Amino acid sequence: MSDLFTTTAVGTRQVRLDDPLFLYPLQSQIARGRAAHIDPSAAEAAEGVVHVLTHDNAPKLADTDDGELAILRSAEIGFRGQYLGAVIATTPEQARHAASLIEITYVQDDHDVELREDHPASREPESGSGDVRTGNVDTTLAEAAVSIDERYSTPMEHNNPMEPHTTVALWDGDELTLWTSTQGVHPARATLAPILGVEQEKIRIISPHVGGGFGSKGVPHADVMLTALAAQAVPGRPVKYAVTRQQMFSITGYRAPTLQHIRLGARADGTLTAFAYDAISMSSQTKEFPEESTKPGRMMYAGDNRRLTQRVVPLDVPVPSWMRAPGEASGMFVLEIAMDELAVAAGLDPIELRVRNDPTTDPDTGLPFNQRRLVDCLREGADRFGWEKRNPQPRARRENGWFIGMGVASATYPAGRQPGSVARIRRTPEGFEVSIGAADLGTGTWTVLSQTAADALGVPIGQVDLRIGDTALPNATVAGGSTGLAGWSTAIVSAAQELRSEHGADPAVGAEAHGEAEANPAAEKFALHFFGAHFAEVRIQPTTGEIRLDRMFGMFSAGQIVNPSTARSQLIGGMTMGVGMALHEKGELDPRFGHVVNHDLAQYHLPVNADITDIEADWLDEKDPQAGPLGARGVGEIGIVGAAAAIANAAFNATGVRVRDLPIFGDAFLPT
Repeated sequence: MSDLFTTTAVGTRQVRLDDPLFLYPLQSQIARGRAAHIDPSAAEAAEGVVHVLTHDNAPKLADTDDGELAILRSAEIGFRGQYLGAVIATTPEQARHAASLIEITYVQDDHDVELREDHPASREPESGSGDVRTGNVDTTLAEAAVSIDERYSTPMEHNNPMEPHTTVALWDGDELTLWTSTQGVHPARATLAPILGVEQEKIRIISPHVGGGFGSKGVPHADVMLTALAAQAVPGRPVKYAVTRQQMFSITGYRAPTLQHIRLGARADGTLTAFAYDAISMSSQTKEFPEESTKPGRMMYAGDNRRLTQRVVPLDVPVPSWMRAPGEASGMFVLEIAMDELAVAAGLDPIELRVRNDPTTDPDTGLPFNQRRLVDCLREGADRFGWEKRNPQPRARRENGWFIGMGVASATYPAGRQPGSVARIRRTPEGFEVSIGAADLGTGTWTVLSQTAADALGVPIGQVDLRIGDTALPNATVAGGSTGLAGWSTAIVSAAQELRSEHGADPAVGAEAHGEAEANPAAEKFALHFFGAHFAEVRIQPTTGEIRLDRMFGMFSAGQIVNPSTARSQLIGGMTMGVGMALHEKGELDPRFGHVVNHDLAQYHLPVNADITDIEADWLDEKDPQAGPLGARGVGEIGIVGAAAAIANAAFNATGVRVRDLPIFGDAFLPT
């Protein structure tokens, strides 16, 4: 049976293969220029070294369009930490030592790593949703009875899953097997195959267990390509590479910093009349990735006069990538503080302001929402949290020398379903073998898909042998964008129905059927989104500025909850990341050298048990008829969206000090 019922989960690094080799990379120590000369002689002579890989001897790539993955093509350097080569040796210690012996001569060029609003390289992203321009924003703002005009910022934030990015590569002739920690084996293969110049069927990717990802393992990064090229240079022997924690800060993606400007205009009763939102995010000269902060602003609140613009600034920095709720997390931090500021300016309760601006149709597309129950989340969450005890006057509540405050913020995330996942169900003597190439990042995929199959087949869960995480299994979409459950479960239910239809209520051993998740037809008729509300209570010591989160509660509209335990874990996990976003996380990029200085878990602070005192999540009892056969949506990202804003708004209620830049440090509350 599957590992669901055992304790035998094996991480990528623990894969046992005969006679493995180990890789340690060479990384650039400058942010821009070229490696004029790399002298590998001392390393090649070191004990245990089998091969030294550089751009001079690296296998050629068939496609170099992807700047992040087209590594070792030349001596040119686009960011500090870029791979320049690798040492392959019989032990990881030997590889690391030999790498330290290699001498690299650099020709250094001027670099630019600082994001600013007036940067001359600022441009519209090559990919993205485009600008929104409706009505006359400037005139309406000037005539508004109530308005705000503020700037905000969010910093570099770094995915730090417990399991670092790890790959084991083995070439057998022209066939490649990769054991790699990935959120999608089939999408990863589709990305890597054309670059390596091989047919997809020649690559097998295996990843049944993933020790966390938070988006960083949603697409292959350069570490996977480096391992594949290293193994190609020593055919027939497996090569292992576990990215170190420090290397992850420059190689495996991060949430890009943003600068955001919001202007809101409203009538005296708080209803919006004008909405101007301009956001800029850092990207890389190597490969563009926009942190689309304005995405939730397009559909969140009503208002006839709107202008939203998204820009990127390509700099000499590592490539940003997905991090839990990319765009929505940073955008809703800003939008929900702006709404809080508008509530203060209008003299309204923050919940009442949001209720008055809750649209009946999507302002962006004009479509009706599938289930927009934001007001229900706000009102029921307020009752559960004790919102009536909040004093609307800042600095009004003080206990034992601490200022106490409450804050609220809305949450939203798209409720998409990716087409293309296929499930196969086969009758076996023991029960039913259910196969789909899905991924489990610790989100509960093993459990929930086994439950789904058992329910669809009408058998006990013990009769389900689930198999996931392998390209030898039927295709599955990536575990990302909170789309996994909706797509994978649709495929499994379809396969179960097909099996019964073709082979009857009691299929014979060997009988099998397939089911596929097609594009959701509801996407053409409805605006598909999640909604929720975060509530936070903080205490702040006015003498020291110390800030403590006393309690936090999230109420969500997430469709049918298939497994309450795994759903609550995901929601609380997202909220906990929101606490880190609000109070702890910031990558400190040194402009002189172009690298993140605090590139380890000793200096890049994350919330720990002592920071999370009382945190709870719950959901409305509902089923989303537009989401698929289960009426369920994924809940991986909705928990982080808006969480940081609720904490920032609580801090304002406690002290009267408005913090618009993350993270919130204690010095913001000290007397000037």
